[in-house]
Amino acid sequence: MSRYAPLGEFLQHQAGERLSMTFDEIESVIGCKLPSSKQYPAWWSNNPSNNPMTRAWLAAGYKTEQVDTFAQRLVFRRAEEPKSERADARWLTKLQAALGGTVQVSPGYDLTEPTGEIWDAETQ
Repeated sequence: MSRYAPLGEFLQHQAGERLSMTFDEIESVIGCKLPSSKQYPAWWSNNPSNNPMTRAWLAAGYKTEQVDTFAQRLVFRRAEEPKSERADARWLTKLQAALGGTVQVSPGYDLTEPTGEIWDAETQ
């Protein structure tokens, strides 16, 4: 579970379209300090490959805007995707969290080894 997962859970339970938060409030939600890179507006971009916290707010159906690193505040705005897609993303996130660590692979078993099965689309 990501250290930023609590932010995603917090955002999922918000009713409004916009939520203004200070960096201190975000730290209170996640239970730890934000990295020093919080001072750069690019750290708050909505690029999913940016950082793990970005993926948390995107998975919760939010995007950042009005980032003010000097005042240390920003606005989370609900993404303009259909609600059903947000619900699907939350469902998948909850399922992954519930099943995390439940699959065990026997020592020495190679999951990448071919099984010997032949899949032919024409015979199915």
